[in-house]
Formats: sequence, structure tokens, C-alpha cells
Amino acid sequence: MASLMLDNALARLDGALAQLEAAARRRVEAERGRANLETELALMQDDRARLAAELDGATARLGDVETAAADVDQRLERAMTVIGAVIARAQADAGAGPGPVSVPGREGGEEDEGEPAAASLAREH
Repeated sequence: MASLMLDNALARLDGALAQLEAAARRRVEAERGRANLETELALMQDDRARLAAELDGATARLGDVETAAADVDQRLERAMTVIGAVIARAQADAGAGPGPVSVPGREGGEEDEGEPAAASLAREH
């Protein structure tokens, strides 16, 4: 009888040890998965920081481009005004009078009777 009780106790002990080993394996696997998630999170945070820095740089470059475009626009408007005034002066000096003037940018090549090109260009811009 004592040996039967001992065998039962040993069987229960073996079962408990097997359960303990299984639980330990599950715990190790869970920790490994958690470590992988933490590593992946750290990589994502690094990517986010890098992308934020790139976005800041691109935004700054965009501001520079917009400033340069506004400067070019102002210069072009001044140049068109000066060119229009020169054309109007040349027409007046030639005795042709103000006559019809073709204005770039108008649909169908419309002309303004008697309007100097400089005034027409300045009015449109």
C-alpha cells in the first residue's frame, strides 16, 4: 500500500512538474514576443523622428521656394510694366498714336482701342 501511495504521489509530482515546465515555456515565449514588440516600437519611434525631421526640412525649403516665387512674380510684373511703357512711348514717338494694342493673356487676342500697353498690363496684374 505504501508503494502505491508513493507511486501516486510521484505521478502527481510528475504531472505538476510538466505543468510547471509548460507554464515556464509559455512565459518565456510571451516575454520573447514582448521584447520583439518593444524592439519594433523603438524602430517605429526612430522612423517617426527621422520623418518629422525630413518634413521640417521640406517645409523650410517650401517656404524658401514660395518666397523666391513671389520675388520672381514681382520682378516679372515690373518688367512687363516697363516693357509696356517702352512700347507705348515708341508708338507715340513714331507718330502712330495710341492705336489698338494687343495685350498678352487676353482671350482671342482682344485689343484695347487707345489704351497704352503699360496701363493695360498694370490693370491686369
